[in-house]
Amino acid sequence: DARVRGWLLLDSYLPTFFLTGAYLLCIWLGNKFMKNRPPFSLRAHLIVYNLGITLLSFYMLIELILATWEGGYNLQCQNLHSAGEADIRVAKVLWWYYFSKVIEFMDTIFFVLRKKSSQITFLHVYHHATMFNIWWCVLNWIPCGQSFFGPTLNSFIHVLMYSYYGLSVIPSMRKYLWWKKYLTQAQLIQFLLTIVHTLSAAVKPCGFPFGCLMFQSSYMATLVILFINFYIKTYRKAPSRTAIKETPVTTEIKNGFHKDYFAAANGFQNNKKAQ
Repeated sequence: DARVRGWLLLDSYLPTFFLTGAYLLCIWLGNKFMKNRPPFSLRAHLIVYNLGITLLSFYMLIELILATWEGGYNLQCQNLHSAGEADIRVAKVLWWYYFSKVIEFMDTIFFVLRKKSSQITFLHVYHHATMFNIWWCVLNWIPCGQSFFGPTLNSFIHVLMYSYYGLSVIPSMRKYLWWKKYLTQAQLIQFLLTIVHTLSAAVKPCGFPFGCLMFQSSYMATLVILFINFYIKTYRKAPSRTAIKETPVTTEIKNGFHKDYFAAANGFQNNKKAQ
């Protein structure tokens, strides 16, 4: 798309490819480096990081709502060129959404530095690595129009999610964080709504590329399958009252979550039964 020519990281795929390769290499080398070393605490870093992602997500959410409202976007199907300057405004926000995906590589780096290798699952790495690359393609070929919906929902979810992470690092706030399961459900609903919205443009076309709609729907379907599998394993059996009572109050915290129950990164949580 000529409208995004010259934008940072977009003119060539090589930066995105090499940053993704560096991310995967850091996971492999980082785990080797940390193998015989004590884990880092990083509590202050996590507070700052989670707050930063929360604020960025909030900015993208508000800006996408205002830009699409200004452009009179059609919720059922929106093409790439009819909204004029509003399309450019949407594309600028979506560039930040793309760039945020490389920032979120730090989710995994924090796990490596804190020796939480059990949290670096296939689902976690698959989601982080693929999203950054997919959104390079989106920004180059379909940087506005129908592409707005998923990032709007995801930005809202990230406001809740990273707020949760940040607050969970603060011991005095943990007793107020009762909404973990509802956040997990909201994440799954997000994927399903994005698929429905994407396919709506295929049912009633408006000029948005059909192949892109099919690819996005297929990719989101892989997330739904993986996430449902995770959700079933996570919530198939609630911890007993006895187990809850026996859990020590000094339970180790992983990015704001109790080790004995669950860990999370970028919306994908991995529960563990209390020992």
